Parts: sequence; structure tokens; C-alpha cells
Amino acid sequence: MADLTTRTIGTVLITGGGSGLGAAVAREVADAGGRPIILDLDVSRVRQFEAHEVNVADTRAAEEAVRRIADEAGGLDAVVTAAGIDRCGRLDAVDAVEWERVIAVNLLGTVAVVRASLPYLSRSHGRVVTVASSLALKAVSDATAYCASKFGVLGFSRALAAETKGQIGVTTLIPSGMKTRFFDDRDEQYKPHDDSRLNDPENVARAALFALGQPATSEVRELLICHAEEDSWP
Repeated sequence: MADLTTRTIGTVLITGGGSGLGAAVAREVADAGGRPIILDLDVSRVRQFEAHEVNVADTRAAEEAVRRIADEAGGLDAVVTAAGIDRCGRLDAVDAVEWERVIAVNLLGTVAVVRASLPYLSRSHGRVVTVASSLALKAVSDATAYCASKFGVLGFSRALAAETKGQIGVTTLIPSGMKTRFFDDRDEQYKPHDDSRLNDPENVARAALFALGQPATSEVRELLICHAEEDSWP
């Protein structure tokens, strides 16, 4: 009979782990007996866990950092790519550098971290959890950069799952809006004025742990999670 026991979480590399969803995933990993290692542009708030200041938009530097950290850690069992930014506005109103930075962080940073992690995950038969968004499924106005990046994460993850099936696990987490600092630097018109329908990032983090804990014979390929009264999806 196949072994259906939940797998040990192990060492988990978490991008964007300095705050928000990434920080919630780090806490869940630790509570499950795993070892979270955080990568973030700002790790000043991280006290409890190992953390490294890394700019995932600098993809070559990010790859080098991942390899160094993984070697020092003795390998990796999983990667969760929670780093993400947004720049709201109509296409002709968002500065081109800022627009492209969204793609660099959300999509190219995800790819770079996963690429550098692959040799380690292949050895451990580990897992990748990429973080997309409900806006990877539904496009909206004034979000061309974010939608493009998250549609890209979803497509990348599906192709990666096909490419690596039987070698590593690949799950795409698809959350709707959460109560995090993600909205803090937006113009007022783009901030949620009612957060009662934003999900708690802890709920989303538990969903990520559910995927990470699947037995070797089981894959959760895509997992959409939202507040019970979410009105932006479908």
C-alpha cells in the first residue's frame, strides 16, 4: 500500500519572509518543526529566524545567494516564493522602470530563486510553492504590471510542474487580498477602504503548509484561497 503519511517539512527557503504572507509562512514552518530561512529586501523586523538581505529583482545575485545559503544549510527541502510588489495605475501613467520592476520581482525573481534551488530540491525530492494571485486568473484595469507578473507566475509554475513531475513537487498558491502591508505604499484610490473581506495571511500560510506536507505520491498543483465573502473572484 502506498505511503500516505505527511512528509517532514524540513528546511524551507522563503522569499518575502520579512513581512506579510512570507512571515506567516515562516511561523507556520517553525511551528511544524521545520527550519525557515528568510530572504527579503528588508529583514530588519526578523528576530526569530535565519534571514538574509536579498533583492530578488537582481536575479543573478539572487541565484548566487540561494546557492550559498543552501550549501550552508546542507540543502533545501522546499522553497516558497512569497516576495511580491505592485505599482497601480494605467499603463501610460506608471513609470516604465517601476512597471518593469514589478515583473522583475514577482516573475523573474521567482524564476531565479527556483532555478538556483532546483539541484537541492531534486536531491531531497522537495517542493516548490509559488505564490500567484487571484489576479493571475482575472485581469483588472490599472493593474497591467501586476496581472502580467502573476499570469506569468501561473504559467511558469504549470510548465515547471510538467517539466519536473516525479522529481519535485510544484504547487501554485492563488490567494486573494490579505491583511498585510502590501497596500501601504499605494495611492489612496488604490487602497482597500474596507478590509473586512481581506483574508488573514495566517490562513493562507496554513494552506501553503498543507501543500508542503503532502506525501510523496500526492500533489496539490493549484490552491486558491480567499476570504469567505471575497467579491473580486471569480
